[in-house]
Amino acid sequence: MEALIPVINKLQDVFNTIGSDAIQLPQIVVVGAQSSGKSSVLENLVGRDFLPRGSGIVTRRPLVLQMIHVDPEDKKNAAGEGEVEIEAEEWGKFLHTKNKIYTDFEEIREEIQSETDRMAGTNKGISPDAIHLRVYSNKVLNLTLVDLPGLTKVAVGDQPEDIELQIRSLVVEHISNPNSIILAVTAANTDMATSEALKLAKKVDPDGRRTLAVFTKLDLMDAGTDAVDILCGRVIPVKLGIIGVVNRSQMDINNKKNISDSMKDESTYFQRKYPALANRNGTPFLAKTLNRLLMHHIRDCLPDLKTRVNVMTSQFQQLLASFGEPVEDKSQTLLQIITKFASDYCATIEGTAKNIATAELCGGARICYIFHETFGRTLDGIDPLGGLRTIDILTAIRNATGPRPALFVPEVSFELLVKRQIRRLEEPSVRCIELVHEEMQRIIQHCGTQELLRFPKLHERVSESVTHLLRTRLSPTNTMVENIVEIELAYINTKHPDFADAAHINAMITEARKPNKSPLDSKDLADKLAKASLQNSTDPVNLKDSWTSGLLKGGRTNPPNATPRSVSAESIGGQTPPVPGSPKVERREAQGINLLPGVPDLPVARKLSPREQRDVDVVSK
Repeated sequence: MEALIPVINKLQDVFNTIGSDAIQLPQIVVVGAQSSGKSSVLENLVGRDFLPRGSGIVTRRPLVLQMIHVDPEDKKNAAGEGEVEIEAEEWGKFLHTKNKIYTDFEEIREEIQSETDRMAGTNKGISPDAIHLRVYSNKVLNLTLVDLPGLTKVAVGDQPEDIELQIRSLVVEHISNPNSIILAVTAANTDMATSEALKLAKKVDPDGRRTLAVFTKLDLMDAGTDAVDILCGRVIPVKLGIIGVVNRSQMDINNKKNISDSMKDESTYFQRKYPALANRNGTPFLAKTLNRLLMHHIRDCLPDLKTRVNVMTSQFQQLLASFGEPVEDKSQTLLQIITKFASDYCATIEGTAKNIATAELCGGARICYIFHETFGRTLDGIDPLGGLRTIDILTAIRNATGPRPALFVPEVSFELLVKRQIRRLEEPSVRCIELVHEEMQRIIQHCGTQELLRFPKLHERVSESVTHLLRTRLSPTNTMVENIVEIELAYINTKHPDFADAAHINAMITEARKPNKSPLDSKDLADKLAKASLQNSTDPVNLKDSWTSGLLKGGRTNPPNATPRSVSAESIGGQTPPVPGSPKVERREAQGINLLPGVPDLPVARKLSPREQRDVDVVSK
């Protein structure tokens, strides 16, 4: 049974080192109000002065105190491997200072104080990070206790305003562990019904099966009163019992009274004041009771702890096995991993990857879809005259003629309006670049091989490097598209065959509008225009294949063959929005992403004269 506590201590050190709280180990948690005597109780159990003293809150970090009984002939084994035999009978070791041995308990106090200030600061604040201290002695029993900051009500000095809530939350976190024994310390010179320690203990342990009450300062009770009813459990029953102790007074501490002398005075006090209860009270009886309770508690918790430890061991062994063999040549392994990542990235784009997704398009297939479907349909669906009102054309012509009417339509107005329409191609092109950039970033997630995932930090750095590289190439690509558009705007090629076709159609339109034309001539002209329209419609580049029908009606319409090729003529601009539920709406919704926002066409405010209509037709057609 005595060997159980050292085993739990080793487990506790292991879990504290790796920073895991997956397993709640059996331990004794000391809870009490500020200045209730918790530190004095712990020092009496150890038999040495080692805890910081002072006014106000002194314990500002949890102190995990492991008391280990060491026989004089077993000092070397207790010190640890590689350590020389220790001459002192009692010594201490901190977990954060590794194998450093403290034989002077005054140094232990200073180390606790400095470590507390390092983590919790010097403003009387608290920290949940625990300090782990082992005390080896032949005068102690095997025990593990956790000393917590004392419960307080009001912030003092530089303490935070919510110091009460912080301490209460810290205490509740520790005593809520179902495997912990609660040591509720209460001063006997206060009303037991107002004990904050017993209140919190009852909150997390309603049945009282793991609560032990300790009453301090029995010698400071008012004259004419005693603690018989309290120690017998008649006032507030506690299942694990109520034990009274008498600690050193502040004067004794200032006079450096020896703890062994204090314990003799404690025994004399109980024999004189409570002779019937003397054998069931005092610090020696408290130490034996805690040792017995902890061993039995560990025995009860051990089967479940063993099962959980075995499960965790199996899980971490599988995780360790998934990491593969140890890396011997780091440079070679790094080069192989990066080369494999680059190959997988290229294979995903080219469509030769081993794991091809079937749920959605990805990699090169999605880039192809963006270029040929999304971007291509958007360009095909752009109305050359979208967003260009008739009044705008007429205004441009008039502004280009100056103070007197011109005999011919000025070319300046034509180039001005054409450049304005060409500029509309830049926005869907830039959006296409963004879509391709996003897809190339998504490819990174498909290239996480098992070898690369084995090293999370390397995976993160590789992803950051590729993302940064793609981001640096985004700006030059946008600049290239802008330059292409600027090149097209710099020179308008009027020798293109489309301009010859437009001039031919304009001549026929002018001929048709002459007032002396017979109906037969008009019919012949309509046939010629229909043939011209049919010829233009066979050219996939020509976007003017609907001029004939538009001009015959005295206006313009969209190309008849543009509907199945475009993303949505109505959504890109130039026409009245269709009625929801119509075939045009359904066709538009089925095309996918729209890269160009639409601009509605506005009607002309007045009727144009024949000459104005002719000039507008020359520029726009």
